[in-house]
Parts: sequence; C-alpha cells; structure tokens
Amino acid sequence: MTALLEVSGLTKRFGGLVAVKDIGFSINAGEILGLIGPNGSGKSTVMKCIMGIEKPNAGSVKLDGTDVAGWPTHRIARHGVGIVFQHARPLHRQTILEHIQLALLPDNLFMLVTDHKITRRAEEIAERVGLGQVMHRLPRTLPFADLRRLELAKAIARNPKVVLVDEPFAGLTAGEVADFSALIGSFRAEGHAVLLVDHNVKGVAALVDRVLAMYLGEKITEGTAEEVMRNETVRRVYLGGKIETAARPDREGKGHTPLLDVRGLGVLYGKATALDDVSIHVGEGEFVSVVGLNGAGKTTLFNAISGLVPFSGTVAWRGETLAGKTPGAIARGGIVQCPESRELFGDMSIRENLDLGGQHLTVAEAGKQLDWLFGLFPILKARQGQAARTLSGGEQQMLAIARALMMKPKLLILDEPTLGLAPVILEQLSKALEVLRQTTDITVLLGEQNVTFALPHADRVYVIEHSRIVWEGDPGRFAEEAGAGYL
Repeated sequence: MTALLEVSGLTKRFGGLVAVKDIGFSINAGEILGLIGPNGSGKSTVMKCIMGIEKPNAGSVKLDGTDVAGWPTHRIARHGVGIVFQHARPLHRQTILEHIQLALLPDNLFMLVTDHKITRRAEEIAERVGLGQVMHRLPRTLPFADLRRLELAKAIARNPKVVLVDEPFAGLTAGEVADFSALIGSFRAEGHAVLLVDHNVKGVAALVDRVLAMYLGEKITEGTAEEVMRNETVRRVYLGGKIETAARPDREGKGHTPLLDVRGLGVLYGKATALDDVSIHVGEGEFVSVVGLNGAGKTTLFNAISGLVPFSGTVAWRGETLAGKTPGAIARGGIVQCPESRELFGDMSIRENLDLGGQHLTVAEAGKQLDWLFGLFPILKARQGQAARTLSGGEQQMLAIARALMMKPKLLILDEPTLGLAPVILEQLSKALEVLRQTTDITVLLGEQNVTFALPHADRVYVIEHSRIVWEGDPGRFAEEAGAGYL
C-alpha cells in the first residue's frame, strides 16, 4: 500500500540549532500516527515543515507520491494537507457557518452568496462537529471548546488527504476530550491519514494506531502506544531515570491544619481551561511535589497561589483567604515563588541579585542568610561579583533559588528548577534540596516533570494531568500506582 504521507530524512536547522534531524515516518490511508515528545523535541517543527510553514533544509515530504517539501503553504493545502491548529484565530465578523463556507470554497469566495449546495454542506458539517445550534453566532460569543470544533469543521470542509492535528486536547474538559477523540477518529474512518501531535503517549494512546517518540529533534522509537510507554529511553526522557525515595525527619506541623489549603481552583486563559477543580494542601514543614508533563497546569497553579492570575475557588494561607491580595503582599506574607523563567537581573551581579532578595532584612540578618546560602551554593560565593547573565544555566538556577531563599520564605515554590539542566547540575541541585529537606523546617512546593528529581525530596506527591489532579500519595506508592500511567 502506498502511504498517503511519507516523510524521509527531514532536517530543519535554525542557525546552529538542529531542531529536527533526519526524521522519517509514513502514514497510510485510514491510519493515525501520534507524534509525541516533551517541549522542545521538534514536534511542531516537523508539522510546520510538512505544512510548508517552515522550509526544511533537507529531506522529502511525499504526499500521495508527490514530493511537496519546500512548497508554499497554500499550494500544499490545495494538494491535500489540512491542519487543525491548537489556537484558533477566527475572523471576528463572520459567523461559524460563514467560516465553514469559506473553507469549502477557498478559491471561489464570490460564490458564497449564491451556491445553496455549499450552504447545505456547511450546515451538515456544523451539525457533525456539534456546532449546529450555534452556527449563526460569531466566534467571540462561543466557549473555547466550540472554537476548537470550528477548527475541526474547517478541516473536514477541505476534505484533505492528510490531516495534521496539533495538541488536540489542550484546555478541554474530560467530556470534551471524548467528543474530540470521536471526531478525530472519524477522519480515520473516512480514509484520511492523520498526524496527531501531543506531549504524551497517554493522552493519545486510545486513539492512535502507532506512536513516534521524539527528543531534542531526533527519533527515539516508533511502535504501538504500549511499546513506546515501555521503552526505557522514553521513560528516561519523561521520568528522568530510576525513581528513588528518601525518608525525612518528622516535623511538628505535619498532620496539623494546612499551612496552604487550595480548594476547587479553576483558571481560564481566555476561553481555555488551564486548571479545573484543583485541590491540594501543604502542611507546615512539608515538602510536596506536584508532578506533571509540560502543559499540565503546574505553573498556572503556582501563579494562582502567588496572586499572578485570577482564579475561582479558594486559596487559604494559614487559614485566611488570599483572594484580593496583590502578589507583593502574598510574597511579603511568606509565599515566595522561584519561577521557571528565573527572572534574574542579568546586568546585576550575583551579590546584587541576592541583596535584592534580602532587602527587607537587617544587615545582620542578611549577612547570616548570605553565609548560609553560600554554604549551600559555594559556586555563588566564588563568583558573587559576576554578572548574572554571564552564568551558565545551572548557575543561574542556583542563583534564582538562592535569591528566593534570601527572602526567608515560609513557603518556597519551585517551578521546574531542572528545566534544561545538565545531569551534573541536577545532582548539585538535588543535594542542595536534600540539605534543605533534612536540616531545616522549610516548607517547599515543587513542580516538576522530572519525576526522579521530584520524588526523593517529597513527603507527598500530586500528579496533575490535563488541568486536573489525578493522583495523590506518598513517593513510595508512586512507582507502583501512578508511575506506569504517568506517560
């Protein structure tokens, strides 16, 4: 059988960065291939090269036998490739029905008013994707899920041979995910070839025929969802290695009224659901890890706690609500977040960044805290006059954590501290966190994708998936109960 889509030797460079290296796969008619990998793996670049949004440096993209690599996007679309974007960008003055009509007649816009067959076909498609009741409304009046349905409707209207679907379930509720799975499955039933791009295997396992896993631009493995989830390289990429745990001395606050109590938290980004009914609690002196893949909602949870994004539900700190408090007031009250992006002052020295963190302390208190931090991160002491922007990624991460600790927080929130760091730096960070865990009463809320970094330091673990908490327990139970399903 000749594949509808056959990609071979696909390579894309951005300057000195090789974003995609020698990627190849094929998809037959009536087949769905899942393309998975963590952020930065090159998944989206592969999709853009197929669609002509990016021009590959090497390789071929054969559509029903014709090599379309390097063709302009509009020509590739006319030749039979359709794309369902993660983020809808509708025309604001056209109704849903008019959007579908435009997709049905991309080269004959003047026929829209006169061709009744086109109108009837557009209405049929609207009904098929669940937009029949709202087809005469404008996009801005619709919820996020309906805008995603519109993207699917436009793809159906073009009747492409190959359908590219980008992060189909991001921002959707469980019920909406089931509806979208059925709609994507209908492409297969009609003989289309489907490439489905997602972060993790688990989200697409029930839908796809095969999975190709990527990491840092290269192919790791290809096979069934079950085979890919069992692959040791894939597990190492997502989990970080062997899961180990370590006991921590009991603290007086454990088991008492939570220091932080989050209940029924919901966050919307526009119309997309970023958090859905999330509840967690952190006891005084506890070290709690929230683990989840990129895009699961960890950063949004931390930003809500820190007062950086509006939310529904309740966030209570020492029994009092944080609703209405500014981020500054929350930080002064004892909740200090070390963000994923670090947010250092690049032109200021290490010492100046640290002094900013400790500006509320007396000279004696600041000196004592600095001495303690220089013991925790000796490299910072040796380079304290150096500009922050000249540090390596690992050194910048150490500085970001140290600056947060200079504020003497009661609760330290660490968001993805291992992101992009080399193994030797991970080991140094891990040792520093274990010193905090074993020798101080500090309370820590850690968000991580790297399970093998997050679990050894944890008293309790939450797993967040698609904007919801799906598991809670102690680290020792994770590998047995949640680890197998984490991917």
